[in-house]
Amino acid sequence: MPVKNIVRGQTVSARQLEGAKELRRDMTPAERILWKHLKANRLNGLHFRRQQIVHGYFADFLCHQYDLIVEVDGEIHDLQKEYDAQREGYLKSLGFRIIRFENEEVTKNLNRVLQRIIEECSGPIPRPLP
Repeated sequence: MPVKNIVRGQTVSARQLEGAKELRRDMTPAERILWKHLKANRLNGLHFRRQQIVHGYFADFLCHQYDLIVEVDGEIHDLQKEYDAQREGYLKSLGFRIIRFENEEVTKNLNRVLQRIIEECSGPIPRPLP
């Protein structure tokens, strides 16, 4: 049975929901580091969700208020550039903004990563698409 989801206009299957739960349990070390600073509105009061299903795709972190998806990329992304480009294009067409960080950026320069996220969320709140 489909489940209601935070992103309006979509439902998710039980399989997708279980996949998101599994990704939350098995976060990479870099994702864990970043999540420690994003969870519970710790970063400037911004509310993030982790491994959020967004129109069939799993977003590492989503700030729904600003339609911002934050991705933390490991080596696997070197092998799936075409898939990532298609996914990113689709999500951008829906009004989402996406920023990507390499695992190494998160582990070695966390303050700069956090500052970039703050900057992305410093403008006006985007209006919903018609």
